[in-house]
Amino acid sequence: MAEREVALVTGASMGIGKELAKLFAADGRDVVLVARSEDKLRSLAEELESTHAVSAHVISADLTDPNAPAAIFEAVQSKGLQLDYLVNNAGFGTTGPFAEAALPGQRDMIQVNVTALVALTHLALRGMLARRKGRILNIASTAGFQPGPDMSVYYATKAFVLSFSEAVAEEVRRTGVTVTAHCPGATATEFSHTAGNATSFLFKLGAAPTDRVARHAYRSMMRGKVVAIEGLLNWIAAFSVRLSPRALVRKIAYWLNQTS
Repeated sequence: MAEREVALVTGASMGIGKELAKLFAADGRDVVLVARSEDKLRSLAEELESTHAVSAHVISADLTDPNAPAAIFEAVQSKGLQLDYLVNNAGFGTTGPFAEAALPGQRDMIQVNVTALVALTHLALRGMLARRKGRILNIASTAGFQPGPDMSVYYATKAFVLSFSEAVAEEVRRTGVTVTAHCPGATATEFSHTAGNATSFLFKLGAAPTDRVARHAYRSMMRGKVVAIEGLLNWIAAFSVRLSPRALVRKIAYWLNQTS
């Protein structure tokens, strides 16, 4: 009997990450669930194992810790697992003028959204390339296509994720490994409440259901798409940025990020 494939999902305790973990399990893949909340992860692991008869491994980790990626992979290896899929979903944002934000929080955002993602990708990619098989899914955002006044660091981190993912995807072309940058727009997750922009004009225009966004990301990864944008309006908005004056782009993004 062939061993089941294994997918590691960060930020798996809620939102898009949780829905992606369900999709992997529903397709008969074992999962490694990573997040800070061990209780939520164990509850999800029990649900996936009982519903889909897969193995669900729990690794509690705080990705603001620079040592977390290496510790996660040590834990994966100690379980005798090799990764066929890596989903870098963990991330967070904050709302407000950059000068008024606490600097440690902005550094933590870069650590989670960028540095940990790079480290986990590097750790997973070498094994995938050696086996000539694997898929990496990095959750970026339509925020990555333009600057975001009042969410300046968050938008910048997502621009990095998009650029980094595209570059590595080209490097590994024809190796049997794919890298996908998935770019959702506003999504109905806990993110907006944590970031403080749940009442922004962007979210008032409408937020996509989490399960729909996760399905789109999952299918895009399985097809090996390099850049995938969820939703026609998000696709139009992302590409219209390239044809618009930068000053106008900044002003519109600033307006959309205002809360009321």
